Amino acid sequence: MTSFEYSSNATMKHLAGRITSARKILVTSHEKPDGDAIGSCAAVARALTELGIRHEVWVQGPISDGLLQFVPDLSIRMAPPELPDEDHDLVIIVDTGAWTQLQPLQDWLRPRRDSIIGFDHHARGDDVASERIVRVEAASCTELLVSLMDELGVSLEAGGDEVGRCSIAEALLLGLATDTGWFRFESCGAESLSVASRLVAAGADKSRIFRIIEETDRPARIHMAARALQSARFIDGDRAVLMSLTPKDFAETTARPEELSGLVNYPMSVGTLEVSILVTAVDADSVKVSFRSKPPMDPTPGAPFVDVNALAAGFGGGGHVHAAGARIDLPLDQALEAIEQAVGAAIQDAGFVDSGSTV
Repeated sequence: MTSFEYSSNATMKHLAGRITSARKILVTSHEKPDGDAIGSCAAVARALTELGIRHEVWVQGPISDGLLQFVPDLSIRMAPPELPDEDHDLVIIVDTGAWTQLQPLQDWLRPRRDSIIGFDHHARGDDVASERIVRVEAASCTELLVSLMDELGVSLEAGGDEVGRCSIAEALLLGLATDTGWFRFESCGAESLSVASRLVAAGADKSRIFRIIEETDRPARIHMAARALQSARFIDGDRAVLMSLTPKDFAETTARPEELSGLVNYPMSVGTLEVSILVTAVDADSVKVSFRSKPPMDPTPGAPFVDVNALAAGFGGGGHVHAAGARIDLPLDQALEAIEQAVGAAIQDAGFVDSGSTV
C-alpha cells in the first residue's frame, strides 16, 4: 500500500478554476483559529465577494476578541453545535490539512473529500482535501494566498472601502505578520518581506493591524500570564522551560482559552533557553500543549536546535520547526512528566552539551 505524502498535487491556476466554477463555497480553517487562519478565511471571503460567488465562513472556536474586532463585518458561523447545510459544491480549507484540527466538522467533511481543496504551509497533514497546495517554505498561509488572488484576478486593494472593514491586503498581512512574530521569526525571509512590502503598498495599514491584534487584551490575560510564569520550571540546564495552567487558573482569572495566544513565548528572552512549553489542562484527563523553540545561534550548518514539529509529532501533534502543538490524553501531572522526558531527549539528540536538569 502506498503511503500518503502531504504535498501539493495541483496548480494554483487549476484550483483558481475550481473556485470560479463553484456555485456556493464553504471556507474553513483549523480549530481555535489564529491570525493566519482568520486572515486567510477573510481574504478568501473578500475575493469570493468580489467575484460574486456565494459563500459561508465556518470555523471552530474560540476566536480572540482582537481577531473579531479585525473582521467585524465578516459573518462567521460556528461549529458545533450547528453544522453546514448540504448546499455547497466546494469547500476551501486554509492553514491546515490535519483531521485533528478539524474535529467539529470532521463528520460533515469526510464524505465530501472530492469537493475539498486546501491551501497550507505546514509540513504535516492528512488526506483531507482531494487537491491542495502545500508550500512549507511560505511563512504563512496568507503568503501563498497572494498567488491565488493573482490567479483569480482579484485586486489586493479590494474589500476595504467601508469603515472598519479590512481589505484583502490587510487580511493577508494579518496572517503573515502574526505567523512570523511581526517579522522576527526565522521563517521570515526575503520572499516574505517582499510579499509584506507588496501588501503595504496595496494599502495594508500595519500599525492599525498591530494595535487591533496586539494591544486590545483584557486584564485577565495579564493575570493568566502571571499564573503561567509562576508555574515555570526550568529543566535540562535551563535549556527548556515547562509552564502549566489548570481549570482553576481560568476560573480565578476569568481568562478564556483564546487569550493564551503568545503566552508560551514569554520566557524566550532567557538567554540559555532553547525550548518553551505551555501545557494547559483541558479537563481531568487531557491537556493541550504549545511548543516553541529558537533557531540556532550559530549559522553554521548542523548547529544544534530543537525541532518542535518533530517533538510534537511524538504526541500526535505537529506544526512548524519552531512552533508546534499537540493534544495529549493524559492528566496534567502525567503529561508534564512525559513531555519533560521527551524534551530532554530532544535536547540531547540535537547535540547540546552539558545538559543537566535544574530546578
